[in-house]
Amino acid sequence: MAVEADVAVADLSLSETDINWDRLDKTKFHVIGAILFTFQSGVLHPTAVVKTRMQVAEAGLSEMHGFSVFRIILKYDGIPGLYRGFGTSAIGSLPGRVLALTSLEVSKDMMLKYTEEQDISEAARIALANGAAGLVSNVVSCGYFVPLDVISQRLMVQGLPGMTRYNGPFDVIQKVLRREGIRGLYRGFGITLSTQSPASALWWGAYGAAQHIIWRSLGYGIDMELKPSHLELVMVQATAGTLAGACSSIITTPIDTVKTRLQVMNDYKGRPSVLKTMRRLVEEDGWQGFYRGFGPRFLNMSLWGTSMIVTYELIKRLSVKRD
Repeated sequence: MAVEADVAVADLSLSETDINWDRLDKTKFHVIGAILFTFQSGVLHPTAVVKTRMQVAEAGLSEMHGFSVFRIILKYDGIPGLYRGFGTSAIGSLPGRVLALTSLEVSKDMMLKYTEEQDISEAARIALANGAAGLVSNVVSCGYFVPLDVISQRLMVQGLPGMTRYNGPFDVIQKVLRREGIRGLYRGFGITLSTQSPASALWWGAYGAAQHIIWRSLGYGIDMELKPSHLELVMVQATAGTLAGACSSIITTPIDTVKTRLQVMNDYKGRPSVLKTMRRLVEEDGWQGFYRGFGPRFLNMSLWGTSMIVTYELIKRLSVKRD
C-alpha cells in the first residue's frame, strides 16, 4: 500500500492537529520522510521476504508456518537472506516516496480548499480530502512502484527451485526486458492499480471505525471540551492502525498472493495472466492457496499500520515551518 492521507480525529473536533501542505517545510518533509520510512521498511522487510517466499514456493515452504520459514531462511542464508531485495527496495523507493508524499499532500490540500465553501461538515470535508488524496497518490505512485516490486520480489525468491538467479537489480531488469520487454516490468500493474484503491478505502474505513470506538470507550464525545493528551492521541492512532492493518490483511491477502506470483513466476505457458495464475494456484493448493503467507502478511500489515501512522504524524510534526 502507498503512504496514504494523514489522520484527523473529526469526531473529537481535533482538526487543529492536522498539519496541511502549506505549513510544511518541503525539504525537511522529504528528507525526514525518506530516513524514517526507510528505517520502517528495514524493520518490516524480513516479514515481506517470508511472505513472498511462501506465496511463490510450489511445495515445502508454502505448507509451513511463517516462523518455520523464517528459521529456514536464517539457517541457510543468515541475516542477509532476510534482507534480499532490501537495498533495491530502499534506494529505489526514494523517488517514489517523493511522488507519493507530494501528490498525497498537494491533492489533499486542494480538496480541502475546494470544499471550504461547501455546506458539509468538517468531518465530511476531512474524510473526502483524505480519500481523494489516497486515490491520487496511489494512481501516481503505482506507475513507479510496480516495476520496483517486480525487481525486489524476484531478488527475494532467487534460490528457490525453478527461480532464476540474478546478479543484482540491474541484472533483473536486463533479463526481464530481454525475455518479456517492458511489459515484464509491469506484471501485475492492472491488478495492483484496480485493487489498491478499494484496499486503501478498506484500510481507512477500518481505521476510522476503530478510532471512533476507542475514543468513545475512553469517554471522549463530540461536544466534550476535554481534549486528549499527545500520548493518548499517538496511542489511539497506533492501536487503530494495528486493527485496520489486521482487518485489511484478512481481506486483501488473496489478491496479494495472485499479484506476487504473477510478478515473480516465469514458467507460464504463453503470456502470464491473472486467470492463469489463479487456476494454477487452485491446482496446487486448492482455494486455501490464496492465503499462502497469511501469517507473515498479517503481522506485516498490522505492524505497518501502527508504524505508518505514528511515523507519518512524526514526520509532519518535525517538518512544520518555524515562524
